[in-house]
Amino acid sequence: MIQAVADGDLLGPAAVREIAARLDVRPAKRLGQNFVIDPGTVRRIVALAGLSADDVVLEVGPGFGSLTLGLLPAAGRVIAVELDGALAAELPRTVASVAPGLAPRLEVINADAVRITSLPGEPPSVLVANLPYNVAVPVVLHLLGTFGSVARGLVMVQAEVADRMTAAPGSRVYGVPSVKLAWFASARRAGAVPRSVFWPVPNVDSGLVAFTRHPPPAADAGRDEVFAVVDAAFSQRRKTLRAALARWAGTSDRAERILRAAGVDPGARGESLTVADFARIAASARGNGLPEPAARSRPR
Repeated sequence: MIQAVADGDLLGPAAVREIAARLDVRPAKRLGQNFVIDPGTVRRIVALAGLSADDVVLEVGPGFGSLTLGLLPAAGRVIAVELDGALAAELPRTVASVAPGLAPRLEVINADAVRITSLPGEPPSVLVANLPYNVAVPVVLHLLGTFGSVARGLVMVQAEVADRMTAAPGSRVYGVPSVKLAWFASARRAGAVPRSVFWPVPNVDSGLVAFTRHPPPAADAGRDEVFAVVDAAFSQRRKTLRAALARWAGTSDRAERILRAAGVDPGARGESLTVADFARIAASARGNGLPEPAARSRPR
C-alpha cells in the first residue's frame, strides 16, 4: 500500500516515484508531464480554488493523483481527464489505497481534454488543474467553450503563459490568448509556483491563473466570427488593423470601412483593442456584407 504523507493523505515525492517505478512510467516531454510532488503546493491550490461540497471539479491531467487527492475532500465530485492510459487506470487504485472513503467521488476519463465534448453525470462547475505547458491555452478555451456550466477555475500553467492569459490591452504580451480568454471570463494572476515543486523539474517556473466566467460582449456576432477577427489582427502584430485585416476582409479598403463603422481607428494595432472592440468589428463586418466564417476561408 502507498504510504501517504502524514499531513492529510497527500502524495509526497517518494509516493509519486514509487507509483512511477511500479508502472514503469517515465515522464514524457511530448505530453508535458511534470508532476506536482509538493503537498504544500496542493493545499495552496485547493485553498485558492475555494471549493464547496456543491462543486463538481473538472481536473485535466491528474497524473499520479497528487492534486486529485487534495481536491476530493473539498468538492462533491471530481472528474479527472487523463490522456495517459496507464495513469488513468492507476488513479482510482491510488485513491482507493490512500483515501478509500473518497473513492466514490472520483470519475476518471481516459481522453484528450482538448477533444472531449461530453462528460458523465452532473456537469462540472469548476476547472482546477495543473495543465501541460504545451496545450494549456487550447485546453482552457475548449473546455470553457464546450462546458458552459464551468463558472470559475484555477489553473497552473507556465509563468509566461499565465502572463499572456491575464494580460490587459496595451501590454507587450497581450495577444490571442488574452482576448479569447476574455471572451469567456475575467482572469487574474493568483500567484507564482517555483519549478522545484515538480518532478521532473521543468526549465521554467509556473503561475496560477484564476478566472470567473462572465457573459460575452454584447454584439451581433458569434464567437467564431469574433475569434476570426482576433486571429487575423494578431497574425501580423506590427501592422495596423487596416493592413492586418485586409486578407480577412478581402481588401484593405474594405477592412477600413468595417473598422470605421465599428468605431475603431484603422491605424490602431490589435494589442490596443479589448474583446468588446473585436466583437464590434465582427458585427460591423456582417453589416458590410462579409459572410459568416463558416462560409469563407479563415486566416491561419
